[in-house]
Amino acid sequence: MLENIYGLTLAEIEQKITALKLQKFRAKQIADWMYKKGASSFAEMTNIGKAMQETLSEHFVIQRPTLIEKWDSSDGETTKFLLGFGDGVAVESVLMRHNYGSSICISTQAGCAMGCAFCASTVHGVERNLTSGEMLAEVLFIDDYLRQNEDKKVDTMVLMGSGEPMMNYENVVKFMRLVHEPYTLGISYRSITLSTAGIVEGIDRLAAEEIPVSLAISLHAPNDDIRSELMPINKKYGIAAVVAAGKRYGDTTKRRVTYEYLLIAGVNDSDDNAKELARLIRGQLASVNLIPLNPVTERDFKRPSSARIEKFLQILTERHIAATVRREMGTDIAAACGQLRNQHIEK
Repeated sequence: MLENIYGLTLAEIEQKITALKLQKFRAKQIADWMYKKGASSFAEMTNIGKAMQETLSEHFVIQRPTLIEKWDSSDGETTKFLLGFGDGVAVESVLMRHNYGSSICISTQAGCAMGCAFCASTVHGVERNLTSGEMLAEVLFIDDYLRQNEDKKVDTMVLMGSGEPMMNYENVVKFMRLVHEPYTLGISYRSITLSTAGIVEGIDRLAAEEIPVSLAISLHAPNDDIRSELMPINKKYGIAAVVAAGKRYGDTTKRRVTYEYLLIAGVNDSDDNAKELARLIRGQLASVNLIPLNPVTERDFKRPSSARIEKFLQILTERHIAATVRREMGTDIAAACGQLRNQHIEK
């Protein structure tokens, strides 16, 4: 079986080709063709001789994802892609167009094992981890799409799609280092946000990596009782431990931590919930991102009223907690993570 070379670092490509007695400098050419020019075969690499193309083709393959389905929001601001890999696994990636640039949301696993009560990604469980190359392929697929269709590029990204990044730690960190390299996208670490459900060991480990990515923690509740009902992982990593890990991350990296808080009517959106949340994170280098629920067909939760959302925000700001309400995008194209993949699986 041929080895997939797509997703290897420059050093790894050098190692592979020098083992075949090919010149080391060819690795840079191969990387440039794959990551910058979108080549899907060695025959496309015109500055590499035919004999070398044949040698490479005898040992390696370049596996890029295929587009299974694409949805565009009616306002033209959001596009969701369902991408398929060689083994039949499909993942979702989302493009969001802002006045400050193009942002993308990528998946780190096919499905998710966290079991959060409000999330569509976990309905079918986790199928497998994505490799660093497959995550890179998500990014470069959308970057190619932007460059070809809109003369734009990917500016920022969030690892906030399907999957728990900390449960695929090695591949995720390798991906973040890879997408930062000038021979791929060259994106700044400060333009990357990683979202976690609160895997404490992973948060501490990431803080020690010395890559200044932003951290977002899916909190979604102000106490253990509510959080354990919404997020089973809270039974392993209680809310106090998660928030303490967030504080350590901010103190170590000097990067502001974002606590994501999904507002669900009658569950976690009361005045008392807002006051408790303010007490929980006061004194941290942190902010709160309030996310009004995007109802999903797979889950039976309701969205709070606009007045309730505003009151929750007001209570936080009165207590000097930096807080914003996330701008909604793609509500007409099943914006919640996992919905498009679920439809594909159920077909």
